[in-house]
Amino acid sequence: MRKPRELSKGGYCVAYIVLCLFSLFAIYPILRVFAISLRPGDRLLSKSLALIPENATLNMYVRLFVDEPFLQWMGNSIIVSACVTIVGVGLAATAGYAFSRYKFVGRDSAMIGLITTQMFPVTMLLLPLFILLIAIKAYDNYLGLIIAYSATALPFTIWQMKGYYDTIPYSLEEAARIDGCSEFGIFWRIVLPLAAPALVITALFSFMTAWSEYLVAAVLIQDQTLFTLPLGLKTFQSNMEVSWGLYSAGAVVVSIPVVVLFLLLSRWLVSGLTLGSVKG
Repeated sequence: MRKPRELSKGGYCVAYIVLCLFSLFAIYPILRVFAISLRPGDRLLSKSLALIPENATLNMYVRLFVDEPFLQWMGNSIIVSACVTIVGVGLAATAGYAFSRYKFVGRDSAMIGLITTQMFPVTMLLLPLFILLIAIKAYDNYLGLIIAYSATALPFTIWQMKGYYDTIPYSLEEAARIDGCSEFGIFWRIVLPLAAPALVITALFSFMTAWSEYLVAAVLIQDQTLFTLPLGLKTFQSNMEVSWGLYSAGAVVVSIPVVVLFLLLSRWLVSGLTLGSVKG
């Protein structure tokens, strides 16, 4: 078998330069938003390109936490996102396993139906979702948001979990079954630990679906005490003006939990834990 050709030192240098340029291209807008949050006087535009503006101040962050109900919005988002993550991981893990390992009537039709829902934009589903949640008295409360976000995330996460289960050798389950392990024990002790990378991706996708979504929340939530972070940040924008300093400070704070979550779970985002688990 022919070995892949390794890059020369010049090739590595070019690759690193290109990667650095793309990284700067992605990071620069974030740094500009941070700079706007530090500017005095709620200014959006400035002649200076300095990332730390002259007379930089943290007043906007103080106002955000002291004068605005930002902590309440964050608490609402944490509750909804945590519930959606738990529901999404639980249902995707079990449903994906059922689709991967069992043959039953309607299996193929159900899988096609799940992936078909991804073809439609969320705006197309808002009216029937709105009517359904009113009928079950889940409008304008946490339950409605959790149901809506879970339904949005599950089609993708179920397919993603099903695809990962397919890569886990079935012989591992057969060996556990011969040793007397129950079906639930096989799933809990053998399959789930090997599917950890897929579970992490499912959790991240479910969490981000609920954490940063605005459109569905704007339709389903009217009570201001239940506003999530996207709805709360929108209140900084009016018909006549926008509080750019508060808006930017809020955007920076909102992004921190997602970044921290990625950093904590990054080591699980590498698949291939089952390589070498079966002797060939």
